[in-house]
Amino acid sequence: MAQSKVVVIGGGTGSYTLLQSLKFRKELSITALVAMADDGGSTGVLRDELGVLPPGDIRQCLVALSDASQELRDLFNFRFPTGSFEGHSFGNIFLSAVETMTNNFEDAVRMAGDVLNIQGRVLPMTLDNCKLSMQTEAGVVHGQRAIELTMLPPHTHPDIFFDGPATINTDAAKAIAEADMVVIAPGNLYGSLAPALTVDGVAGALAAAKAQVIFVCNLVNKPNHTADFDVNEYVAELERLTTPGIIDAVLYNINVPDEELLSKYALEQEYPVTVMQAAFSGASYQAIGGNYLSTAPIARNQNDTFIRRSLIRHDAEAVANTLVDLLA
Repeated sequence: MAQSKVVVIGGGTGSYTLLQSLKFRKELSITALVAMADDGGSTGVLRDELGVLPPGDIRQCLVALSDASQELRDLFNFRFPTGSFEGHSFGNIFLSAVETMTNNFEDAVRMAGDVLNIQGRVLPMTLDNCKLSMQTEAGVVHGQRAIELTMLPPHTHPDIFFDGPATINTDAAKAIAEADMVVIAPGNLYGSLAPALTVDGVAGALAAAKAQVIFVCNLVNKPNHTADFDVNEYVAELERLTTPGIIDAVLYNINVPDEELLSKYALEQEYPVTVMQAAFSGASYQAIGGNYLSTAPIARNQNDTFIRRSLIRHDAEAVANTLVDLLA
């Protein structure tokens, strides 16, 4: 039986969680297309000091699709606890070392994929060494990390662009053209999804694709960018950044996190994405609600000094089940 070709677009935790579940579906051929604008944490240091392309989100997707031993997967995610490498992951250093040695980031990704025995492919959305920028009322903010920290007025819809060329990778364009389904993974709207979707050529590739395009909506709003966003506003922003009518279906959560988790997030003014049923009336996309909230405990990497990991996460198995049903 021929495999269905599924492309997952995004980067970071949202893609990682979903890819971990999708890789076990033998009826699927998975390609992860990864945003390449990260300039924070370990990745930012390596970019600044070595001039390499950002390895962090690529590494996460490689590990997510890995069928290697748990020890090897843990090694690629291992972060040094002290010394000059404090906070850096071994996988980031591995990818940057190979790129520096071969002067070819794709070689680094392929080599890491071979070592990790990945089930599928991981491709950078662009091979240009680009910097993300955002136009605000106060001026232009340069760099993904700075954008993530910038406070926007409620329901602001900023212009997102790159300083310099950022053209879609030829292999990424081909993957979209051949896909049966394109999944836009959950993630920071302007810091993670926009950097992938606003690469030159991505909107055109999605518009021309035969695939159905599915958005797995975020669970929690970020106070600095998407405070009070509902599901429909996320879809509207994604289509503003790409092409109107590009989203065929959106998966949104109808389950409620427990009070303890909600109180922890409320301390940082983070609240669940709201659902406005009236907004779905007459929408150009199919709105699919489900119990997509994970109740599994999250183990935090004690050496992860750069990033605060999310505790409210998708039930990737439930999301994968719905995606497979839509393919059928």
